[in-house]
Amino acid sequence: MTGSTESGTTPAACCDDSADPAAPARAGARADGLWTVDEHLADVLAAVGPLPAIELQLLDAQGCRLAEDVVAEGDLPPFDNSSMDGYALRTPDTVGASDAYPSVLTVVGDIAAGAGELPAVGPGQAARIMTGAPVPPGAGAVAPVEWTDGGTGTGRPADAMAAAVEGEEVRVLRPVAEAAHIRRRGSDVAAGSRVLTAGTRLGPAQLGLLAAIGRATATVRPRPRVVVLSTGSELVQPGEPVGPGQISESNSFTLTAAARDAGAIAYRVGGVPDDAARLRAVLEDQLGRADLIVTSGGVSVGAYDVVKEVFAEYGGVDFRRLRMQPGKPQGFGRIGPGPGVPLLALPGNPVSAYISFELFVRPAIRTMLGAEDVHRPVVRAHCPVALRSPAGRRQFLRGRYTASDGLVEPVGGAESHLVGALARADCLITVPEDVTELPAGSEVDVVLLGG
Repeated sequence: MTGSTESGTTPAACCDDSADPAAPARAGARADGLWTVDEHLADVLAAVGPLPAIELQLLDAQGCRLAEDVVAEGDLPPFDNSSMDGYALRTPDTVGASDAYPSVLTVVGDIAAGAGELPAVGPGQAARIMTGAPVPPGAGAVAPVEWTDGGTGTGRPADAMAAAVEGEEVRVLRPVAEAAHIRRRGSDVAAGSRVLTAGTRLGPAQLGLLAAIGRATATVRPRPRVVVLSTGSELVQPGEPVGPGQISESNSFTLTAAARDAGAIAYRVGGVPDDAARLRAVLEDQLGRADLIVTSGGVSVGAYDVVKEVFAEYGGVDFRRLRMQPGKPQGFGRIGPGPGVPLLALPGNPVSAYISFELFVRPAIRTMLGAEDVHRPVVRAHCPVALRSPAGRRQFLRGRYTASDGLVEPVGGAESHLVGALARADCLITVPEDVTELPAGSEVDVVLLGG
């Protein structure tokens, strides 16, 4: 792991494989052995950074963030073109035109989208033109076909472009303003202009723009690959029979979905029993495809916590206690050869695991993405009910936030197993470490969890 501690431990010493991973100095040598939420988060973020930039095909780059500014090499549109089906003409030829006194023009040719050779338009002339087709030389505007008789010369109203007629004439039934219905070259994007800046997330509109200016690839920060696994012999897969002492495994589903919501490519491994050999084998198998590993379970004090046993073999994972509720036990470090892969070990209780993800894992993923918005937004709101919190712990209560009223109310209790209440929550209510009671109507910090 990296990051300094209050004892003055250097990052290099923290990553020394010869060090005892259970030694008190690795936990910060604090008087009570507890880390604050902010200290642990800072340590995590100090160990990760934006992934190296790579070049991807456009659709493969969806959801990634640009690693460089994008400058247009040419104009968009690349030429003057018609925004309507109609007739390209000279505007002086339509002055005073009306149904009773139309301007009668000679049609000199047809221009379809993609046309190369263009007929010149002189006085008293027009060229039939389709939407997106280049404007011919001499023409200063386009009269929509609805403003004409359709080019038959019969004076009949037109509802569609008619087939070409030898010696055709078109009657224009109203004046046409200069440049009407022409999309000018460079009116959308001018050559040499910066169209997207580094850090921009590539969604459908941005990918479309890149394609429109002729870019087939984009240089981006790739989405981090996150491997999620849960540990515990009591876990069974959803849909399987649940025996005595067993529960359906849910953490890996919650955390995998949360990782994808944060922008990662997430792989769910599922439940791993409390067996050191099995856990070791799974980790070795997953290291090759992981930029980040997230586990849940096995981080508290317990006789069967093989997670600590296995991670101790790698020598780079610390297990800590934090000044927070829920989520007091946490693990963090690196495993694997070379610099290793960052690993965050979260508690096994479902609410503890999810809140820990939001506080520590999500910011790590956002940092690896190169995103500026690493943290969830925080707002202030009034809580209409009184709150109680343990001394010395930053408490995170599930809540429902009403922006129009500026109010937030707790959902369910403070226990870390209440997944029903968690599913109804859209925010976290934060009670600081030095506060044990808040009267009804108090103003609190609210972490918005988003949709």
